[in-house]
Amino acid sequence: MTVSRRRALPGDLPRRERIARMIRVDHAGEYGAKRIYEGQLAVLGRGPKGAVIEHMAEQEREHLDTFDRLVAERGVRPTLLHPLWHVGAFAMGAATALLGDRAAMACTVAVEEVIDDHYARQAEALGEDEPELKAVIERFRAEELEHRDIGLEHEAEQAPGYRLLSGAVKAATRTAIWLSERV
Repeated sequence: MTVSRRRALPGDLPRRERIARMIRVDHAGEYGAKRIYEGQLAVLGRGPKGAVIEHMAEQEREHLDTFDRLVAERGVRPTLLHPLWHVGAFAMGAATALLGDRAAMACTVAVEEVIDDHYARQAEALGEDEPELKAVIERFRAEELEHRDIGLEHEAEQAPGYRLLSGAVKAATRTAIWLSERV
């Protein structure tokens, strides 16, 4: 999905569509993150991890507000899968929270590791062509890494079945990214 680093090849998407895909998928992802935290807060919000989860949820709401603005300013069509992410992301957050604090944190770590890679690839692909968008992506990437670190500090890796849970959440996140770029 490079924008400026290589010459276009037959079959490549036009630059405008590549940027629209980035904004579309990031908008969908930030909406999904907001819903994951809403699901976790529905289960754990009054418990000892409630304030930690609320902190991360607040940052995700700010990220979503930014992408809401970019979608409107740039005339990008949001993903048609929005209703699925509305239900699915909340369910993922609530289900992992029902497994316990550590499982909720394991969900956060898994999602943020995928998003770190996703945002890094986007920032590299943008090069210097889109300085405002690149700056947003890099700032949000740093905050997503903060969320990953918070999850690790709160014993995510000690969740029962951590490797299995992490793998499943990562697979779901990668699938959501791929679909949201295209649909």
